Amino acid sequence: MLDIDEMSSKEIQELLQQVRQGHFGCVFEGHPYVLPMHYSLQDSDIYIFTTVGMKTKYIDTNPEVCLQVEEVGDFQDWRSVVVNGRAERLTEQPDIDRAMQLVKEHNPTLSPAINRTWIDSLGRSQVIAIYRIQPSEMSGRTTEGISSR
Repeated sequence: MLDIDEMSSKEIQELLQQVRQGHFGCVFEGHPYVLPMHYSLQDSDIYIFTTVGMKTKYIDTNPEVCLQVEEVGDFQDWRSVVVNGRAERLTEQPDIDRAMQLVKEHNPTLSPAINRTWIDSLGRSQVIAIYRIQPSEMSGRTTEGISSR
């Protein structure tokens, strides 16, 4: 039988620092929306970089969000963290600049997108948005815990 253990706060922080991508969830008018998302972590705050569109509309309407992160070796070897919190869109330039530096450090592939605004195939301007998620609750489960050994 597979033992599943609770992760400590330290283990949760380590996994969040290590993985840097997960599944981001938000809700709009009772409808859930989940998508893959890169993130950056500083202290306990989580930062996400995106473009203005459906998810920003959802987050701005209902800032209660969720991030799920996992590391899976196989069906019997995995760790998973769920972070619930409140997302706040950064609007002050010093906050945006600090967050952008953090995002670039953790995901350099975003640098071209960060430095320009572009037009999508429908002629819409793609404008960036950065959110800070302040966790209200974090939990983690693992098959690598003490009772699993």
